[in-house]
Amino acid sequence: MPEFDAVVVGSGPNGLTGALELAEAGRRVLLLEAAPTFGGGLRSSAGLTLPGFTHDLCATVIATALASPALRDRLPGLGVEAVHPEIPAAHPFDDGPAVLFHRSAERTAAGLGRDGAAYLATVGATARAGFPLVDSLLAPIGVPKAPFSLLRYGLTGALPATTAARLLFREPRARAALAGMSAHSMLDLASPISAGYGVMLAATTHLVGWPVVKGGSQVMADAMVARLRELGGEAVPDTRVTALKELPDAGTVLLDVTPRQFLEMADLPESYRRRLLRFRYGPGVFKVDWALDGPVPWRDPEVAKAGTVHLGGTMEEIAAGERAAVRGRVADRPYVLLVQPPDPSRAPEGNRTLWAYCHVPHGYDGDRTGAIEAQIERFAPGFRDLVLARHVRGPAELEAHDANYVGGDIGGGAADLFQFVSRPVLSLQPWRTPLEGVYLCSSSTPPGAGVHGMGGLMAARLALSRAGVRSSLRM
Repeated sequence: MPEFDAVVVGSGPNGLTGALELAEAGRRVLLLEAAPTFGGGLRSSAGLTLPGFTHDLCATVIATALASPALRDRLPGLGVEAVHPEIPAAHPFDDGPAVLFHRSAERTAAGLGRDGAAYLATVGATARAGFPLVDSLLAPIGVPKAPFSLLRYGLTGALPATTAARLLFREPRARAALAGMSAHSMLDLASPISAGYGVMLAATTHLVGWPVVKGGSQVMADAMVARLRELGGEAVPDTRVTALKELPDAGTVLLDVTPRQFLEMADLPESYRRRLLRFRYGPGVFKVDWALDGPVPWRDPEVAKAGTVHLGGTMEEIAAGERAAVRGRVADRPYVLLVQPPDPSRAPEGNRTLWAYCHVPHGYDGDRTGAIEAQIERFAPGFRDLVLARHVRGPAELEAHDANYVGGDIGGGAADLFQFVSRPVLSLQPWRTPLEGVYLCSSSTPPGAGVHGMGGLMAARLALSRAGVRSSLRM
C-alpha cells in the first residue's frame, strides 16, 4: 500500500483547502511546498522593512475567504481572528468627500446622493442575495443555487465596467467608485464582465466586510497547516517539485500551480499540451510596503477609517491606467490599490504598516515607486514625511517569491470573458487533467483569483468522487 492517498503540491489558499478537504474525508495527505514557509499568497514577513513591523507579502484582505463556501465554515474552527476596519473601503477625490463603502449598503448609498437608489438596486441587491449568489458565482460550473439572483446580477455584471457605470450612475463619484472596485480584475475596464468583478466586490463590503487577519495572513496559513497535521496529514516545506515522477505513489495528486509549471512538470498528451500553451497571463503588479511613523494624513479624514483605499480619481483616469497596463504601457497616474491594515499588532506603538500596488505590463522591469507614492501624496499631502523604510517588489521579484505569479500576474492568468469560461481549458471539469488522478487547483482554474480556496475544494471533490468517497463539506 502507498504511504499516502493524496499528494498536494503548493500551499497557497487553494492547495491548503484541497489538502484539508481530502484529509477531512479520511485521506492520508502529504502537502509539499517549495518555499521555506507555507501559505503562498498568504505569507507574511516580520521585519521586511524594519524590525517590529509585520507585512503581508501578497493577500491581506480576506473578504472572499469569509464569503466562500470552501472557507467560511472552516475559519471559525481554526482560531483565525478577523480584524475589521471601521469602513471597509474608500475612494477619495481631488475635491470633495470620498466615497465610503460602509458595512451598511443603505449608509453607503446615502453618501452617493441621487445615485444612491441605483446603487441599492445593483450592489445592494447583490449583497441581499447573500451566500446563495456567492456560491453560484464561485462554483460557476453546475446548477446555480440562486438562478434568479444570478440572472439579475448578470444583466449588469456581463457589461464592461465603464458602460455599466455610465448606464447606472449620473454622477462622477459613483462612476469612479465602481471603476475602482472593477479594477481589481486587472482587466481593461472597457472589457465585458469587468463590471461583474466590481459589483460583487462592492457587495462583499456589505455581506462580510473587508477584514484582515490579526497578526498577518501567515496566521491563517499556519492554522490551516496545523489543522492538516491534526488530521494526520504531513506538511513539508522547502521542497520544490519539478517533475511528477519525483512524487511518492498516491492515487490523487493536486497541483496548486499554473499551466506554465504544469507543462514543465508533466509529460502531457499533445492536444492538451497545446491547449495549455494558449493560456494567457495578465498584467503584472508593482508593490511597495512601508513602515510609517504614524497614520497616513488623508485630506479627507474619513479615509483614515478605511482598510482599503482606491486611488485614481475619476473613472476616466482609472480606465486609462488599466488599459495602459493591459496594452503593455505604464500610465503617468496609475490606479493604486492601497491597504492600511487596522491591526495594531503589526507595528510598534504609534507606527503603522502600509502597502500599495499598481498594475503594470506583464513582466515589467521598471520602477513605479515614485508614481505610486505620488498618487498617495496627491490624496494625503505629507505622506512621504512619514516613511521610515520601504520595500519594493516588481514582477520579477514577485515571481521569485511565488512561481505562480508569472510575469507579476498575481491572478493566475488573464480574467477576461474567454478565460472565465475556459480556465485553464474549456471543459466541464477544468480541474481534471488527462493524467489519471492528477488535478489542477490553482487560481488558473475556476473561479480564478482570490483567497477563497474554491479551486482546491473543487479539485478535491472531483478526486473524492472518483474514489467513491463522500466530501465532508456541503454547499
